[in-house]
Amino acid sequence: MSIKEFFKNAFNDMKEDAKAQHELDKAQFNAVKAESKAQWEEAKAMGRPETRKAMMKDIRQTQIKEANERTLLAQERIEKTKK
Repeated sequence: MSIKEFFKNAFNDMKEDAKAQHELDKAQFNAVKAESKAQWEEAKAMGRPETRKAMMKDIRQTQIKEANERTLLAQERIEKTKK
């Protein structure tokens, strides 16, 4: 391989890497942009009382469900130790 071919290959590799990195950067930028807009819309929605109440109700229901599952698991552990 001559030096000319070596540099030609090296520069072609760098060009391909730059294109790939650019595509990655564009995709990541679009993802961050979409996440930012989603956060803005969520924050804006939190200003409406009905939205906030519904969200808090969902969170409480989820927490109640998780607490009940933990209680059942604890009861099972208690029963296992009594045997």
